[in-house]
Amino acid sequence: MKIAIPTRDGHVDDHFGHCAYYTIYNVIDGKVDGVSRMASPEGCGCKSGIAPVLRQMGVAVMLAGNMGEGARRVLEAQRIEVIRGCSGDVDELVKEYLAGRVQDNGEHCAHHDCTNH
Repeated sequence: MKIAIPTRDGHVDDHFGHCAYYTIYNVIDGKVDGVSRMASPEGCGCKSGIAPVLRQMGVAVMLAGNMGEGARRVLEAQRIEVIRGCSGDVDELVKEYLAGRVQDNGEHCAHHDCTNH
């Protein structure tokens, strides 16, 4: 399984579509087996085409700070589970997720427009 986290300076970026890069964790038997980075494409997340790219890489989970409903739907259409409301250091977040202590907060970015985020 792979977990993707929108990242800026080693921390969860609050808006997935405008992150500096994605940190990708490869998880085997519940433990991190490798970490890589992938550059974030230009533009808002729901229109950037990132969802199929992440799915093709094997990403099954997106741990995100916040995102619009369009981006969430695009990711979920690619069978990527979206967990919103995440924050802090990405390495610590993955440890917490793997320990079962991270859940989706159910909130979305209600004022999303691709020009102002």
